[in-house]
Amino acid sequence: KRLSPTIAEKIILHPLFFSALALKNGDVVGMVAGAIYTSGEVIAVSKELINLAEGITLPSAFFLMTKTGSPYGENGALMFADASVNINPSEEELTQIAVMSGETAKTLFGWQPRVALLSFSTKGSAQHPLADKVVRATQLAQQLNPEMAIDGELQGDAALQEEVAKRKIKEPSSVAGKANVLIFPSLEVGNISYKLVQRIAGIEAVGPVLQGMAAPINDLSRGCSVSDIVNLVAITVNQAAGIN
Repeated sequence: KRLSPTIAEKIILHPLFFSALALKNGDVVGMVAGAIYTSGEVIAVSKELINLAEGITLPSAFFLMTKTGSPYGENGALMFADASVNINPSEEELTQIAVMSGETAKTLFGWQPRVALLSFSTKGSAQHPLADKVVRATQLAQQLNPEMAIDGELQGDAALQEEVAKRKIKEPSSVAGKANVLIFPSLEVGNISYKLVQRIAGIEAVGPVLQGMAAPINDLSRGCSVSDIVNLVAITVNQAAGIN
């Protein structure tokens, strides 16, 4: 960008730019950042230097929420998406987040994804444009990947508890009551939800794990612990192994 050598050197030596350039150059296979930088900074540098994966128009992120002995999700593990990047995704963006999260669950964790698009309404129990957005996104996601188990709009209890799902839903569902991937309608809902269950219920939250980048790049919360960093590094290594 026609920078002077002095300015270029200062930029390159910034930890985010240096790491992203090392990843782009093949000197490393993954990047973990965010303990002292905002998500916006990490994603901005990553998009500028690494770009998005082919066919992806927006990055998103999920948290892996785990609790030993929990009856929910995949042996006590759940994916929460998007809880870090997209503030108010459109129907089309929510569709992409849902399908991409399901694919991540399959390729990274070996799950058979059961993707629930969440709302304050279950199958038309409430009428509102916000619920309509989730209904339409569900339909688009099912069309985009008809082989994946995707359902919505579902309330949280209907997505996780089979006895509740049976009371609220008349038609059969391969997702309701047994979801392992939860898609939130907005960043506001997703971010608040993961932090509340992490603190109140003592559930371990690993992430945010970025999806949609052309190389493994992950963004920590600035409130992260040492174990959070170690866990996210482990996931990044697994992502790199899958790509390579």
